[in-house]
Amino acid sequence: MARTVAPLTDSKIKSAKPNIVDGKYKGYTLADGNGLQLLVKPNGKKLWEFLYKSPTQLKRRKTSFGNYPQTTLKIARDLRVKYQELINKGIDPIDNKKYLEDEIRKKSNGMFIDVTSEWLEKEAQRTVEATHKGKVRVFDKDVIPFVKKKHISDVTIDDIIMILEIKQKQAPEIASRLFNYLDNLFRYAVLKRYCTRNLLADIRKSDIIVPRTAKHMPKITDEQVLKELVNAIERYSGGHSIKNALKLVLHIPLRAENICYLKWEYIDFEKETLTIPRELMKLKNINLDDFVMPLTSPVIKLLKEQEYFTSHQEYVFLGIDNIRPINKETPNRALERLGFNDEQRGRRIRLHGFRGTFRSLIDTLDIDSKFSFEVKERALDHHDKNMVVRAYNNKANYIEQLRVLMNWWSDYIESLRSKRRKVKKAQSKDF
Repeated sequence: MARTVAPLTDSKIKSAKPNIVDGKYKGYTLADGNGLQLLVKPNGKKLWEFLYKSPTQLKRRKTSFGNYPQTTLKIARDLRVKYQELINKGIDPIDNKKYLEDEIRKKSNGMFIDVTSEWLEKEAQRTVEATHKGKVRVFDKDVIPFVKKKHISDVTIDDIIMILEIKQKQAPEIASRLFNYLDNLFRYAVLKRYCTRNLLADIRKSDIIVPRTAKHMPKITDEQVLKELVNAIERYSGGHSIKNALKLVLHIPLRAENICYLKWEYIDFEKETLTIPRELMKLKNINLDDFVMPLTSPVIKLLKEQEYFTSHQEYVFLGIDNIRPINKETPNRALERLGFNDEQRGRRIRLHGFRGTFRSLIDTLDIDSKFSFEVKERALDHHDKNMVVRAYNNKANYIEQLRVLMNWWSDYIESLRSKRRKVKKAQSKDF
């Protein structure tokens, strides 16, 4: 026959003291029956424990109900009854408690605005500063105002469609990016168990976002117009940073964000090189080296001039507050004021368009193929899409070939500033 356990009483519990064995205090347990017991610890504290066989794991498990007297004898017995009811239904009490705690945590932490903030913080680690700021701005302006009071699991497909359709009317390009942002946000939320499904998986992007006809960035390929641009920039009467940023991009065709967020630490006057960390370039493949570009004499001259104005700060080209870098749109506004906003006449260009001008004119002027395709592409930090080819090409050191190419291009740009004879057509052996 099974041993009958006498139920505990409050007086018995209160009088329970640790045992002394060989001069040391030892703990022990007092059983109340049906899996409930009280552990009397060596320090005199008393803890309720419940032992049971898990209906799911089919093994013995133990959990606690708290300390006595905070958890009274009656409360401990009531908990035993509740736990036994779960066991009878095939539910493991420990797992059930953890599930309920997770649900409470997800409910309190899963507000859309909080999940978005958490996700954006993660995104900041893998996105360049300028791009991340734009992403934050889009959410603050176009998303959060509509769903800021909702838990992310309560956001509906109708909410998402409304947000995207409004942005589609305002700015189609941004709406397309916003679709991708929201898709990634919900994927993250599912991963973190803030919600159970990604709403964007139920929406076909093309049903909301009308694809725009691909349009190339405006560029100048007429030498006479380019000469007018070079001299217009030379006569520019605005801020030094804007003028010198435009002069620099004439010589080195960097992307807009790399120009505007250029730091003094990237420039080595002694080695006459500019080095931009790979993670700040458009192609962030960790197997690629940092972007290195040789500095020509005209570039060094204008950087030395700019050094006088901004070397006390982190960034080379500063905005009107002389602290933060120039905004990517500010040079574009300057180009408009200089009269280069007429696309029909081939007189429209934006900061990014200088890259197209460089690439087109290099091919036009290099009639004898002095410069290899790979060197021209490396000047723009373009890499082969084929991973195997890219892996081999990355090992090639193009710095000396780039030095010849960029010196030749700088000479050409400088020739447009005056009535000096034009630079000779490139004639030499291949590099």
